[in-house]
Amino acid sequence: MNKDKRLQILTRLRDNNPKPETELNFSSPFELLVAVTLSAQATDVSVNKATDKLFPVANTPQAIFDLGVDGLKTYIKTIGLYNNKAINVIKACEILINQYQGIVPENREALESLPGVGRKTANVVLNTAFGWPTIAVDTHIFRMANRTRFAPGKNVQEVEDRMLKVVPSEFKVDVHHWFILHGRYTCLARKPRCGSCLIEDLCEFKEKIYPED
Repeated sequence: MNKDKRLQILTRLRDNNPKPETELNFSSPFELLVAVTLSAQATDVSVNKATDKLFPVANTPQAIFDLGVDGLKTYIKTIGLYNNKAINVIKACEILINQYQGIVPENREALESLPGVGRKTANVVLNTAFGWPTIAVDTHIFRMANRTRFAPGKNVQEVEDRMLKVVPSEFKVDVHHWFILHGRYTCLARKPRCGSCLIEDLCEFKEKIYPED
């Protein structure tokens, strides 16, 4: 895919959704950190249902730490892998309390040192909470980058590196939101909705699917 096509794709996505936002509910960097940690191999809808009950009760590192692992589990037991996630969140809260005065650090290395926080989660927090031009490659972005040929790569890191290289700076803060939303609602994994896709004519996917198919 050439530079001009990429620019047209990004421009259309921006014109269609000038201020994209995550679909996770949060009101602070800490709430976002918890929500993204819980969202691994789970839907945003399931996470929001849990955190909508959790955060009014406990939405600071100290408050969640005080719940303890078992107490936290009662709020997140409807989310996949909730046992391990509860343990990781409590451990992360303890570190935030003891090392960062209960404040989520605006630092990649510090974020990735927290239990349950990998590069993708750190990228989301840095981007969405702090406005960094990071690109968090999830399953939707990975699929879209490869399917459209926008930024193909064999693994998540290759796609991230490629996107950081080819996406102009003016689009970097928002591009991962656009790709996630487009992948979630239009460029579906099993049956992409090519007929209703606003970048269909620019996409280089050779096996496009239309309603009559």
